[in-house]
Amino acid sequence: MAKKDYYEVLGVDRNASKEDLKKAYRKLAMQYHPDRNPDDKSAEEKFKEAAEAYEILNDDDKRARYDRFGHEGVRGSGFGSPGFSDINDIFSHFSDIFSGSSIFDDFFGTGTRGRTKRRSAGTPGADLRVNLKLSLEEIAAGVSKKIKIKKFVKCESCDGSGAESGTSVKTCSVCQGSGEVKTISRSVFGQFVNISTCSNCGGEGNVIDKPCRACSGDGRVSDEVTIKIDVPPGVHQGSYMTLRNEGNAGKRGGSSGDIIVVFEEIEHEYFIREEDNIIYDLYISYPDAVLGAEVEVPTITGKAKLQIDPGTPSGKLLKMKDKGIKHLNRLGSGDQIVRVNIVVPKKINQKEKELLKQLSEMPNVKINKENIEGGFFKKFGL
Repeated sequence: MAKKDYYEVLGVDRNASKEDLKKAYRKLAMQYHPDRNPDDKSAEEKFKEAAEAYEILNDDDKRARYDRFGHEGVRGSGFGSPGFSDINDIFSHFSDIFSGSSIFDDFFGTGTRGRTKRRSAGTPGADLRVNLKLSLEEIAAGVSKKIKIKKFVKCESCDGSGAESGTSVKTCSVCQGSGEVKTISRSVFGQFVNISTCSNCGGEGNVIDKPCRACSGDGRVSDEVTIKIDVPPGVHQGSYMTLRNEGNAGKRGGSSGDIIVVFEEIEHEYFIREEDNIIYDLYISYPDAVLGAEVEVPTITGKAKLQIDPGTPSGKLLKMKDKGIKHLNRLGSGDQIVRVNIVVPKKINQKEKELLKQLSEMPNVKINKENIEGGFFKKFGL
């Protein structure tokens, strides 16, 4: 079963700050904590899943590798992996996540938390998805690609502010830059506070009296740009890498989104990929199989010589070490596996028929228990 995206697990976007990660993890940890959900295996798994996601995304190095390569980038000992052997290990995070209040206070509602004032920055830009097709040769060695895409870029006329040159952006007088309005109502049950988006600024926290004519006050314009994608060797079909802050520019100074590059593997003419190994079907004649031969076979990096030993049966697998695909994020390469296939001719002339009949009568050519290794006769002790 495929692992869920760590950002989806925590319910945050890919630009989430460490504070956002902490809040999201705190919420999930309280919701699925084993003390709150006794004998609930599903809740325990979600508790572990959230801890794993936080452990990766809260570490700058691991997060960078995850953003570029997904789960592949943080798998194995080469670049670290979640180190929770059992649920008790996860509680080591709580001294940080639940600092300032008791975990039981959080569970039962006696803890106190202040409300953070909403920031007045612009709207973040959306992520972009790019599907990049790669040949097996490009995947094997890694490659740099330049592609053209359309996206929103910062408006140069207003430097992304959305305001006409010579004018400025003003703080909203209704919400005082918070982007939200509080309405207090009273009833016999007590006092209630309703918080809604400020209608004067649309939740932006600021207003523009004179919008930029180039971008209509958006702070960004559509443009076609060329981006460079450095693809490491060993990527797989469906794996992806993230180009941070290379996506759509945000509105009115908002942060840029990311570009998610999803890799698509082009089917090869005669190679089959299995993990980092390459499978190649070699077709040889019956005489070459019996007598042995030196043949030339294609590899990912060019042609190479391969020795066929005398008496090689059809279906035998020959290994060409390190002739496969370079491993992603670690040293070494896979192998090329050559699968031997003996070709039986469908049409032969009269002379060939006579020679084959003569050959079939030879003692070493007839099928018997001496020339079948591990076959039917040996199986039954004949």
